[in-house]
Amino acid sequence: MFRKKTKIDNGKRKEERFKRIAGRRVQEILNKMRLLRNCSNKSNYSYTNEQVNKIFRAIDEEWKQVKSEYNKKRKNDKRFSL
Repeated sequence: MFRKKTKIDNGKRKEERFKRIAGRRVQEILNKMRLLRNCSNKSNYSYTNEQVNKIFRAIDEEWKQVKSEYNKKRKNDKRFSL
């Protein structure tokens, strides 16, 4: 027999999907960061402080936006109670 899908089942599936996808995406980001770190090798590359600052400003801005999206969700969950 088929059983009805409950909110708990649905929530659990969403959490498992989040873990799978977010875990994979975080690993990809970490790998790309390691590749970017390789570019710091002055034996292989030449760059200015201005170029480096531009890179990190872009990364910092995107990071702030990502964090903001996660924090926004939490702030909206606050409810008044006595």
